[in-house]
Amino acid sequence: MRDIAVFGGTAHPELAAEICAHLGVPLHPVRVSRFANDCLEVQLQANCRERDVFLIQPLVPPVQEHLVELLLMIDAARGASAGRITVVLPHYAYARSDKKDAPRISIGGRLVADLLTSAGADRVLAMTLHSPQVHGFFSVPVDHLHALRALADHFKRYDLSNTVVVSPDLGNAKQAAAFARRLGTPVAAGAKQRFSDDLVQISTVIGDVAERDVIVLDDEIAKGSTMIELMAHLRELNVCSIRLACTHGLFSSGALDRLSEQEGVLEIVCTNTVPIPAEKRVPKLQVLSVAPVLAEAMRRIHNGESVSALFD
Repeated sequence: MRDIAVFGGTAHPELAAEICAHLGVPLHPVRVSRFANDCLEVQLQANCRERDVFLIQPLVPPVQEHLVELLLMIDAARGASAGRITVVLPHYAYARSDKKDAPRISIGGRLVADLLTSAGADRVLAMTLHSPQVHGFFSVPVDHLHALRALADHFKRYDLSNTVVVSPDLGNAKQAAAFARRLGTPVAAGAKQRFSDDLVQISTVIGDVAERDVIVLDDEIAKGSTMIELMAHLRELNVCSIRLACTHGLFSSGALDRLSEQEGVLEIVCTNTVPIPAEKRVPKLQVLSVAPVLAEAMRRIHNGESVSALFD
């Protein structure tokens, strides 16, 4: 069997190191330099020849810089005669660009998937893509994990007898329903219409939430506009308490402060698929690690074992 070689880009070195700690293998260094004309150059500083190479790089701000860095890492591994190249994408930012909902717009999710495979990726390991169809944008095998188990284990510590899981919109209702089944709670959903990146309107909440403790589940939280709009409706319906949960905690433009200051919010829970600087964190924030499940998936991929059990 080929040896394993794991490299991490500059996007989230802490997660890459934690994954390697769980795997019991070294995290090999990557040298990233910049020419005078602002072009990037990447050098993988360990032998790749005929090895099973894993490249860990979430697409987080600055997304374009980290994307080009990842493409160059893939190209470097291919040029170094890697036996197989697996891209580990804890967060695929372009997954939100998954449909043509206006004239003359690009579908970035498909284009970036094509770029990754054209660069030389043989396989992709992703975590909680924005929508299921993004999986089909890739022409190479994709193992699509989710963080529902880690999030559910966290919330099972509480008394959930009066709890309901709420999806901010109908598009995420299937995931919210799966999460609710894990917790043994009912599920509800908001009827959302998006007008721009930071302007949304929720007309109603479908389901019984009055006098209940609420866990709002979404795949990612960026500016928090959807959450704030939804919480206004939930307070009008006299919910007892609110907890917010997501996989990708981007929390841009002061979102963490705004969300934690909202009336009734007891807790904000996310995973470490993206880095959250210490200066952005607030007392109500809980960050769960997905390093164990990513490491186990990588181990199974390397050993040729089934990964499907991790999807449950």
